[in-house]
Amino acid sequence: MFKSCDSAIIPKMERSDEVSHNISETDLVSGKWKVKQFMKKLGKKPNSKNMDLNNCALNETDLTELSGLLPFLPELEEINLSWNDFIGGTLKPLTLQLHHVSKLKSLRLNNCRMTAEDIASLGEALEIIPFLEELDLSWNSNIGGKLSLLTKKIQKGSKIKILKVIDCNLAAKDGESLAQILNVIHHLKVLDLSINQKIGCSLKSIAQELKNVSGLEELHLHMCGVKKDGLQSLGTAFQYLLELRKLDLSCNKEIGRGFEDSAAHLASLKDLEVLDLHQCCITEEDLAVLTQVIPLLSSLQELNLSSNKNIGMSSDHLLSRLRFLPKLNSVIISNCSLQKASFASLAEAALHLPDLEILDLSWNKCVGGNLKLLLEALKLATEIRVLILSSCNLAAGDLALLALLMRTGHLAKLQKLDLSYNDTVCDEGWATFYQDLAELKELSELDVSLRPSSCRDCGMWFGKLLTALREMPAFTDLGMQRWVFSGPQQKQLEYFNQDSTRNVRFDY
Repeated sequence: MFKSCDSAIIPKMERSDEVSHNISETDLVSGKWKVKQFMKKLGKKPNSKNMDLNNCALNETDLTELSGLLPFLPELEEINLSWNDFIGGTLKPLTLQLHHVSKLKSLRLNNCRMTAEDIASLGEALEIIPFLEELDLSWNSNIGGKLSLLTKKIQKGSKIKILKVIDCNLAAKDGESLAQILNVIHHLKVLDLSINQKIGCSLKSIAQELKNVSGLEELHLHMCGVKKDGLQSLGTAFQYLLELRKLDLSCNKEIGRGFEDSAAHLASLKDLEVLDLHQCCITEEDLAVLTQVIPLLSSLQELNLSSNKNIGMSSDHLLSRLRFLPKLNSVIISNCSLQKASFASLAEAALHLPDLEILDLSWNKCVGGNLKLLLEALKLATEIRVLILSSCNLAAGDLALLALLMRTGHLAKLQKLDLSYNDTVCDEGWATFYQDLAELKELSELDVSLRPSSCRDCGMWFGKLLTALREMPAFTDLGMQRWVFSGPQQKQLEYFNQDSTRNVRFDY
C-alpha cells in the first residue's frame, strides 16, 4: 500500500540512474518520500531539478538531513542555500555528497557565514561537480583573505560562467587569486566583485588577465576602491572584451581624471548596453572625453551618471549628444547639479529617445519651474514607465503640466511616479494634479512624501487623491510621510486600505 500510494505522486527513475547509484527501487521510493517530507517541513514544494531553500532558517541538523537526501536527487541542477546564516561552518557534510548531483549547474551560498573550512571543503568538491556554471558566494565576509582555498582548486576547462563574490571583505591577495583563475575559466560571462573596497589594489593584475575571458558580458566593480591607475589598466583590457554588455564602475570616488586615458578604449565596446558611472567624481577633463566617447556606444540602453556634479555644470554638452543613442531606455542623472541650460539640452535630446522607459531627474533643483522644457519629449515618450522627480523644487505649474499630459492620454504606461520632497508645491497645485490622476490606469506606485524635516496638514485635495486611487486597478504603493491627517482623513485612509492589499506609508 505504501509503495502504491507514493508511486502515484513520485515519478519513476530511469533504470540507469538506479544502477549508477546502487539504489534499490524500494530505497528510491522511500528516499523520494523523505525528500518530499523535508521540503514540506520547510514550506517548499519538491522539484527534481531545483532545490530552492533560500531564507529558510536552516541549521546544522537540516543541512545534515539535506546531505543524506542528495543520493535521491541525481537530476538536480540548482541548489540555493542563500540567507541561511546558521549553517556557517557546517557545509563539509554537504560538499562530500555533491558527487551524487554531478549535473549541478548552479550553487548559491549568499550570506551563509561561510568559514575557511567551508571554503576549503567547497574547493575540494569542485572536481566532482564538473558542470557547475554559476557560483555565488556573496555576503560572506569571512571569505576575505581565504579565497585562494577555493580558487586554487578550479581546474582548466571549468565551465563556470557566473562568479559572484559581492561584499566578501576581499583582500588584495584575493584579487591576485582571482586574476590567476581567469586563465582557466574561459567560459566566464559574469564577474561581480562589487563592494570589496580593497580589491582595487589588485585591479591591475585582474585587468591584465581579462584578455583570457574575451566572452565576458558583465563586469561589476561597484564600490571596489578603483583608483585612477586601476581604471587605466581596465581601459587597456576593454579592447579584448568586445562582447561586454554591462559595465558598472559606480561609487569609485578616486577614479577622477582616469577616463582621460581609458575612455578611448571604452569606445570599442560596441555591444555595451548598460553603463553605470554614478558617484565617480567625474572631472571636467573626464567629461570632455566622455562627451566624445559615450555617443559612440550605439547599443547603449541604460546610462547612469548620477551624483557627478560636473555633468550639469560643465560647458561640454554630453547630455545634448544623447540624441545619438536612440536605443536608450533608461537615463538616470539624479543629483547632477543640472542648470537650466543643461536641462534644456537633455530635454532636446530626449525628443530623439523614442524607447525611453525610465527617467530620473531627482535632486536637480532647476527642474522646478522648467518642467515645460520637457513637455514635448514626454508627449513622445509613449513607453515611459518610471518618472522620478523627487526634490526638484517643483511648483504648482509643473504639476499642472503633468495633469495636462495625463488628461490628454500621455504617460498612459506610467507605473511609478515619485514626486516626494517637493514641499514647494502649494495645495492648489496638488489639487490640480490629483484631479486627473485616475487617468494613469497602470500606475502602481506614487510617492508624495515631504522632506524629513517637514510637517504639513493635508489640504482639501485629500479626498480627490483617494477617489482617484480607487479608480486605479494596478495601484499598490502610496508614500505620504510627514503629511498630517485630521481625524476624519485618517479614518478615510484606513478605510481605503482596510483589506491591507496596498502598502500605505504615512506618519501617525
